[in-house]
Amino acid sequence: MPRIKSAIKRVEVAERNRVRNRAWKSYIRSARNRVEEACEAAKQADAVKALSEAYTKIDKAVSKGILHANTGARRKARLSRLVARLASKGKA
Repeated sequence: MPRIKSAIKRVEVAERNRVRNRAWKSYIRSARNRVEEACEAAKQADAVKALSEAYTKIDKAVSKGILHANTGARRKARLSRLVARLASKGKA
């Protein structure tokens, strides 16, 4: 354990941020899983709604600095590709 006051504070801040980041990443994983489950069940309306919720979670995480902007964009693109494939299967 650190003895210096500023180092002690940094340990406390790092722990607080770690807990916050874990919670946000869990929210994002849950949102992603909801999109994937809706796509596997071939429920397009549910998939689109879940995709919208996932976009919101990812954008908020990026704005809070939990995810890098490019990581957020990549995750959103992968999810939208899943939903787009579902939509194209429905038309065929």
